[in-house]
Amino acid sequence: MINIIKNRYLLPIACLSFLVGSCDKNILDTTAYGESTSATFWRNGDDAVAAANAMYTLLREEDSYGHNENVFDNCADDIFRAGDHGYEEAMENFTMDASNYGVRAGWKNKYEMINRANAVLINVPGIEDMDETLKNRVLGEAHFIRAFGYWRFSVIYGGVPLILEDNIIESNFNVPKATLAEVQAQIESDLIAAVSLLPATHNSENLGRPNKGSANGLLAKLYLYQEDFDGTIAAGTEVINGPYPLADNFRDNFTPATENNPEMLFAAQGSDWVDNPQYFVTPRPWGGWDFHNPVQNVVDEFEDGDPRLEYSIYKPGDMVQRGPELTEFTADLTQTGFSLNKFTTFNDDGSLSNQANVPILRSADVYLLVAEAKIRKNGLGAGDDEINAVRDRVGLPFVSNAGMPELIHERRVELLGENQRHQDLMRWDKAGIVDIVEIYGEDRGQFDPVRVFVRPKNYYFPIPQNEIDLSNGVLIQNPGY
Repeated sequence: MINIIKNRYLLPIACLSFLVGSCDKNILDTTAYGESTSATFWRNGDDAVAAANAMYTLLREEDSYGHNENVFDNCADDIFRAGDHGYEEAMENFTMDASNYGVRAGWKNKYEMINRANAVLINVPGIEDMDETLKNRVLGEAHFIRAFGYWRFSVIYGGVPLILEDNIIESNFNVPKATLAEVQAQIESDLIAAVSLLPATHNSENLGRPNKGSANGLLAKLYLYQEDFDGTIAAGTEVINGPYPLADNFRDNFTPATENNPEMLFAAQGSDWVDNPQYFVTPRPWGGWDFHNPVQNVVDEFEDGDPRLEYSIYKPGDMVQRGPELTEFTADLTQTGFSLNKFTTFNDDGSLSNQANVPILRSADVYLLVAEAKIRKNGLGAGDDEINAVRDRVGLPFVSNAGMPELIHERRVELLGENQRHQDLMRWDKAGIVDIVEIYGEDRGQFDPVRVFVRPKNYYFPIPQNEIDLSNGVLIQNPGY
């Protein structure tokens, strides 16, 4: 079987040109895995690493973490979409339909990322001239990336088609949706494999690749979404007790020189990328496009003396160092009077930098996942150690006998703008901890009409209509759309 795989099911030549551009294909239009041969690729460790590197390029595109993956968090109560994209208004207000651009924007990219991971998992085991440690690392990366792709599918759409190695081998891409439970089971399987294969840490040349902490951290999150509190605690504790300490300074996670520190378990790497999201969140007069404005409600959530407010949000009166100049932030610079500065850095000449990463998973997130699991399993105070570790980093007083209100507060201020709040609110609503209909139904004044969240319809976004049309009825729409 290995010899058959080596000769027939190969990474498409089009996708190997990742240094020039990415494959822009629908899942049902995937190029057959037979356009290259084992004589020209899949020969050695260098080829395997090149194929692994190609998995990450999709993260950097505008339709992924360049912008549109974060649009799914516009629904949250922290952010007003701002900007000038009409499709984002419909997504934010729960009035989108299945043809909405933002709903379909990242679908192809996630499946292409998964397809590249599948190619690695099919072909790398058969490479004979390859160091075994490197082979394990590359296979671990592929398991992690496939898990991550399906994780994002699961929280956005629920059940989606599972495209795995056998589908590639059989050229069978037009398959029905798997259930959410089946997608989650595949994510779990891939993450467990990744934990077993990935190294605990990487050397300086390989920072940014997932490690054991990345896989255990995402596994902890998966288990919490399944309300498997013991699983969350076990996987999350591997991160907390591992070589993944919180950065000494909160802002280190969002500064190019220090952002790949051990706390950063996984991020879209931001070296010289065109669609860097800094351009989206920074005020237009300062070189950005003024999307994703924080609102007064989240500003008020920060405690007095919490430095994360200054590190995360520009507010009127703040003096900002833009290269050689110190500039005052004024309310007229943005639509809400505030700006998300978490990802904004400037070059020495005052222009916007395009070097910053987009954080996807941090140890601080995992600390709070474990704290939540302990509180929901064992009651008040059970998560104090983890909550206080996060608070201690920013010099805030310790809490005692913390319950879910304290946990919810801490996640909101720690992870503002990191694409977590909307999904947090939805899973807490499902558990009866918050009332998302009430939260999203609050009068937001100038920011559009009062929103109507419909359960269970709005727990998931619609499957893109063009994908349903291409499937000739095999792919079924989510309920209510």
